[in-house]
Amino acid sequence: MKTLIETERLLLRRITLDDKEKLFRLYSDPDVQKYTGEPVVESIEEIEKAIQIRINDYDKYGYGRWATVLKNGMQFVGWAGLAYLPEFDEIDLGYRFLPEFWGSGIATEASQAILTYGFDKLKLKKIIAIAMKENKASIRVMEKIGMEFDKFAPYEPGSEDAVWYWCDQKLISKHNTSTEYTK
Repeated sequence: MKTLIETERLLLRRITLDDKEKLFRLYSDPDVQKYTGEPVVESIEEIEKAIQIRINDYDKYGYGRWATVLKNGMQFVGWAGLAYLPEFDEIDLGYRFLPEFWGSGIATEASQAILTYGFDKLKLKKIIAIAMKENKASIRVMEKIGMEFDKFAPYEPGSEDAVWYWCDQKLISKHNTSTEYTK
């Protein structure tokens, strides 16, 4: 599969059905799902449906959540990427990684590259990110990559307030990272 984004340590590419076992490991981990607002996935069939949504997003929007692998050894570490949120008419930066890679800077490295790709290659005007207030690690990543706090607001009607961040090209320009695009 063709690499879309390359960083110092990572390659980001489209998710395919070949990733279903790796994604099942990710989504079936209660620690990974703790701050997502989503239940733990219990079957490969659920993952196959989620992958099809990703494939549809690539075709419809030209971007999506991308499989993220280490260059050294091509080990799958999780996913990171963009998603259009029609309920808010916003483009969201998101990431989810296996616990053994938490605290290694991978979320920051991938997110910086994705913002650069989104603004430079996709010509997006604004990108948001949303996290549960308790998810201090994700909030710290948003701040480290140059996003700014926007508001506290629920993600779904009736849910508790989440933390919303945003950025545009100007905000992230000083946080630029060395990124190669192979698209």
